[in-house]
Amino acid sequence: MSDMTLVRTVRLCFGDRSRAATTHTNLSAVRADGQVLWIAGDETATVERLVADDPDRPAEYADERTFRLADFVALPGADADEEADIEGLARTGHFLWAVGSHSLRRKRIKSHHDGAKALRRLARVEGQANRQILVRLPIAEVDGLPTPVPEIVVDGRRHRAAALGPRDDLRRLLGGDEHLAAFVPIPGKDNGLDVEGIAVRGERVYLGLRGPVLRGWAFVLELRPYVDPDEPDRLRLTPFADGRPYRKHVLDLDGLGVRDLCPAGDDLLVLAGPTMDLDGPVRIYRWHGAGRAESPAVVRGAALTREVELTYGEGDDHAEGLGLIGDPADRQALIVYDSPAAVRLTADGAVVADLVQLP
Repeated sequence: MSDMTLVRTVRLCFGDRSRAATTHTNLSAVRADGQVLWIAGDETATVERLVADDPDRPAEYADERTFRLADFVALPGADADEEADIEGLARTGHFLWAVGSHSLRRKRIKSHHDGAKALRRLARVEGQANRQILVRLPIAEVDGLPTPVPEIVVDGRRHRAAALGPRDDLRRLLGGDEHLAAFVPIPGKDNGLDVEGIAVRGERVYLGLRGPVLRGWAFVLELRPYVDPDEPDRLRLTPFADGRPYRKHVLDLDGLGVRDLCPAGDDLLVLAGPTMDLDGPVRIYRWHGAGRAESPAVVRGAALTREVELTYGEGDDHAEGLGLIGDPADRQALIVYDSPAAVRLTADGAVVADLVQLP
């Protein structure tokens, strides 16, 4: 494993609305797509698109455009703009995928809380329906840029924007799992269920779990979604050979949980960090041959290598998103941060991301 080699920094320039809501400082997912960058934060129900100044060697992404998920699919929350806590984006074929954390959250004790009031807040656990989403948006070229659209036609087949429906709700399905059921009612930041990261390869959809981590083992769920022929705006889950609609893989990430996933050919890059409220360590691992796994895998040894040790701050600079940029042969990964350090926030409102070299 090598220490982080910074190739260069990249400026992410957001519009007035994002800066006013400070959503640009809560980045949780990133995916490169030619000349554009797809970005999501954990406090909105939107996906942002930024455009590169130079697609071959981007130094800056700007011209932000916001896409509300509720404009494409029916979200489960009563308030369509309630945060979806989007923790992962994937771009493959004709589609952009987004996944919510599916987690519960515990109220924080803030600096002005004390005594019984502080303890009451710490006892409050709540959920948000919009966090329980898996969405697939069709992408078309509009004005020369990849753009989410309500539907597309490919080879004579119509594909609509679609979302996983209540019948395949992951929290409900995992509520009967021998490993994960006990952690479904626990808040994500307490080692409870917390989806952070998605990668799509062909018909396979991989979801990385920040938590739970069991005896040092992190989980990646594999799904095989399909469109319900009777409801073309609904995704369903294909059962595996054991009858379950998901497959579990466990990874030896040295006690860390998954913060993001990114496909690299047949491999998966895994951004890993603490499952609890800690700053680090933060690393990139490579799961070799993930896209060829034909059964539940115990991933360790030569199948899982440490690639890069990333830097992190004290209370800030938490690496949350990982995406490959440019020519795959260059092996360069863009890292975006939640709670970025002050040095990453420029006077003109941009946020600085890192382009790091993979070995």
